[in-house]
Amino acid sequence: MIKASVFLMLAMTVIIAFVMARLEQRGGPLPRMGLVARGKRGLNRWINAAALAALATMVVMGGLHWWRVWQGG
Repeated sequence: MIKASVFLMLAMTVIIAFVMARLEQRGGPLPRMGLVARGKRGLNRWINAAALAALATMVVMGGLHWWRVWQGG
């Protein structure tokens, strides 16, 4: 179960980060930024994606656990 949650969190982190990047691109032209500012923006995107993925993983895996408990097994 631990391996499943790690792989789920990793996959969700990548998917969420790509969706967030796509939404940023669709928002319109970004102002010109230096190398450090672009790095910070990318790092913030990945940290936010990891936090959202961790939350979603806890909800999904917790839901599966309670579903199993309620099923009596």
